[in-house]
Amino acid sequence: MNKIEGIIFDFDGTLAELTIDFDEMKKRLKALGRAFIDPLPETDNLPALEWVDYIASCLSIDDSDLGKEFHTRCRFLIISMELEAARHGKLFPFTHPLLIELRQSGIKIGIITRNTSSAVKTMLPDIEKLCGCFLSREDVENVKPHPDHIQKALGIINLSPANALMVGDHPIDIETGERAGTRTAAVATGRISFEDLKKSNPDFIAKDCAELMTILRKDKLL
Repeated sequence: MNKIEGIIFDFDGTLAELTIDFDEMKKRLKALGRAFIDPLPETDNLPALEWVDYIASCLSIDDSDLGKEFHTRCRFLIISMELEAARHGKLFPFTHPLLIELRQSGIKIGIITRNTSSAVKTMLPDIEKLCGCFLSREDVENVKPHPDHIQKALGIINLSPANALMVGDHPIDIETGERAGTRTAAVATGRISFEDLKKSNPDFIAKDCAELMTILRKDKLL
């Protein structure tokens, strides 16, 4: 195995406690959606952002302005919930020292998230000093699991996928890394159990990022 020259981290559930209630978010979005189209199409398998895009596209077939209005109102709802969650959220105790140690040891760092930039910076105001690249959903055209999200980050920090590791708390993060050609690591600090994370077949798995770094050093990959 090549040595790992850089790490791309997810944020919520990986470097910070996951406080966003996605079930409540989908409930509120559906309530808003029913004011525009009733009954709603059956799309329970879609995450919130993709669900909004899909319903907006359905509305836009007959009325593009209505689709845009729906999309805008949903985005305001999502952002308000993200900011509220961030005000009550906090970093994991290992996060700050871990990022500092990695940078000091010459490891390139990127952080990518489907969250809004303002919410992340509420919890980690100095994020751009601690990593070489921070890309929220506002910074990319296609959010993860689309590989564009991580590929843009890799380009900014000049890192080859073969020498990179994608770290996250959700199967979406593992899919993102696989699609971009990086190695992958799952951490069980979000809402997905250790056993369920195993099913996504990451290259590495740990209870948290601190333990993951210990595993990587033991295997002489850092």
